[in-house]
Amino acid sequence: MTGKTHTVIDSPFGPLTLVATDGVLSALYMTEHRHRPPQDTFGVVDARAFGAVTEQLGEYFAGERTEFDLPLRMAGTPFQLSVWEQLMAIPYGETRSYGQLADALGKSGASRAVGLANGKNPVSIIVPCHRVIGSTGGLTGYGGGLDRKRRLLALEGAATTGERRADSGAPVATLF
Repeated sequence: MTGKTHTVIDSPFGPLTLVATDGVLSALYMTEHRHRPPQDTFGVVDARAFGAVTEQLGEYFAGERTEFDLPLRMAGTPFQLSVWEQLMAIPYGETRSYGQLADALGKSGASRAVGLANGKNPVSIIVPCHRVIGSTGGLTGYGGGLDRKRRLLALEGAATTGERRADSGAPVATLF
């Protein structure tokens, strides 16, 4: 299988468009996704490349999976790729601020650049950009909309209260 293929699956968050490049997941878009490319760039409809993705997403939505184990082929700048790697390190049910991600990258003061890279994440949910919040613990932008972000965090048992963890002093989600 070469080139791009896609399929659309149902989810508790509305239809999700899955895109594969050469048989490897390269994008997951929600309806009305802010940075969603035109549909005609997704290639032909072919669900064969998405069995494991669909299965793992189903387990995640059922509360049975806290980590994804899928190969990804994400296209971006070196900085974007480094931000997306940091996103995948945020544990299920926790959040980090844009500033914390910038610090983790050794780029203190680059929280806006981190936010821009976060917003361009092509594999929503699986690369958990919904786990990034503002420095005061409040919800900030999300490509799929703030309501979806709030619902994804609630699914994971996270609340954005801005409380601070004793071990790091960093704002993270409070688990219920």
